[in-house]
Amino acid sequence: MVRVMLVDDEPLARQGMRQLLADHPEVAVVGEAGQVNEALRLIEREKPDALFLDIRMPGQTGFDLLKQLPRPPRVVFVTAYSQHAVEAFEVEAVDYLLKPVLPERLALAIRRLRGGEEPFAAEDRICLRTPERTVVARWEAVPLLKAEGDFTRVWVVDERPLLICQTLGSFERQLPTPPFARLDRSHLVNVGAIVKWESLSRDEGRLYCRGLSGAVAVGRAAQGRLRELLQVRKREV
Repeated sequence: MVRVMLVDDEPLARQGMRQLLADHPEVAVVGEAGQVNEALRLIEREKPDALFLDIRMPGQTGFDLLKQLPRPPRVVFVTAYSQHAVEAFEVEAVDYLLKPVLPERLALAIRRLRGGEEPFAAEDRICLRTPERTVVARWEAVPLLKAEGDFTRVWVVDERPLLICQTLGSFERQLPTPPFARLDRSHLVNVGAIVKWESLSRDEGRLYCRGLSGAVAVGRAAQGRLRELLQVRKREV
């Protein structure tokens, strides 16, 4: 059982979340609050496992609330504003839901709260962190990932490539399939982002993807997989 608290200054929003959560017997709502000071008192008393937390509230924000908690519970942000996503992932939020909350997205957030490596949905935003910067992007804006040892080079449209401390296999388990597909030991591609593929020989080819400034060299195994994927895409069109 996951014990959760709802923190939102809009009573109708809290009521809507209660109704959605009623379909999840594995979740118990142990309290709700409409402002930060009230939430602080309830959290101290109830010690919930997680918060469904709004960001913009009168007086203090959801981020202000978390700063005042020595050991904050896990957090799922529930907000009408997408521009706070980077801040949300910087405080290690479990998920970031946009209002109005869809039942299927809430179900995914609950699975993430309960633990385990849940696949990302196509509409999800993902936080990509390096020591220098943090980028939050939709997966549809990620054309290609390439293994570099225990790290992964991730390309994001309109961003410089990011070197992430996460294996390519870990990304493969999380990414939605389709549109993502493993080409070989080193490459994971968003099939919808492929612009062109040139086969120079049996063992050498060039892959062009939306969001990449140049071609990516691919070998025999990747070319065989590309041939299969593009034939399927052609039939679907």
